[in-house]
Amino acid sequence: MLDTPQDIHPLFNGAPSTTEFKKLRKRIVRATREAIEQYGMIEPGTRWLVCLSGGKDSYTLLAVLYELKWRGLLPVDLLACNLDQGQPGFPATVLPAFLEKMGVPHRIEYQDTYSIVMDKIPQGRTFCALCSRLRRGHLYRIAREEGCSAVVLGHHRDDILETFFMNLFHGGRLATMPPKLVNEEGDLFLYRPLSHVAEADCEKFAKAMNYPIIPCDLCGSQDGLQRQQVKAILDGWEKNSPGRRQVMFRALMNARPSHLLDPKLFDFEGLSLK
Repeated sequence: MLDTPQDIHPLFNGAPSTTEFKKLRKRIVRATREAIEQYGMIEPGTRWLVCLSGGKDSYTLLAVLYELKWRGLLPVDLLACNLDQGQPGFPATVLPAFLEKMGVPHRIEYQDTYSIVMDKIPQGRTFCALCSRLRRGHLYRIAREEGCSAVVLGHHRDDILETFFMNLFHGGRLATMPPKLVNEEGDLFLYRPLSHVAEADCEKFAKAMNYPIIPCDLCGSQDGLQRQQVKAILDGWEKNSPGRRQVMFRALMNARPSHLLDPKLFDFEGLSLK
């Protein structure tokens, strides 16, 4: 797996040779390939904009996509992209230096969305939603400029579960982050190839590879966010019943409209007796 001296990709240089790491790597690659195939993400010859924040998840995403590409299982071009949103203290040189060293084609874009968010959101309110919308708009623009057919994000299984429960507890709907969707304009796909990968595996992988992690609290990581509360609940369930997260995730792939209550999904009125 990209480890022979003549063709090893720099992203995998120095990979641990332990059995534990090899199993971890194989598990992540298998889960990513499964998601890509299951949700029909591959269109041969297209170009993907792979979004990098500098966190453990985006590094894992970049590495596994390159491994799949090397294996001939991902016949697309990859362009890494980091959107520097002007957060105070953001180490702007880390990702460009890393990507140059790794020989990864990339684009670094600076857009001060941080100042916009701080101006628009009242003090004490969380600004993740607006920040995300602004970021997504710029990423779609960049994808168009670079001739990409898809914007690729590093959201993993745990992100998807947390979003489901946030919608359940606070939004009054059964919904989460889909692994594949089309943007509102209808001209770009959005993919989440790590949909089946556990957050803990991303963390172990990035740490073992010693990638230069950029902390996720650059915007002042606000306490009391709904996502943090949901994560704490899921952590408690997982501690009491190991494997609970995976069971819940499987449930998202096994919906039964006739056993829910949404008449738009199932024709309850049309039910009749024989």
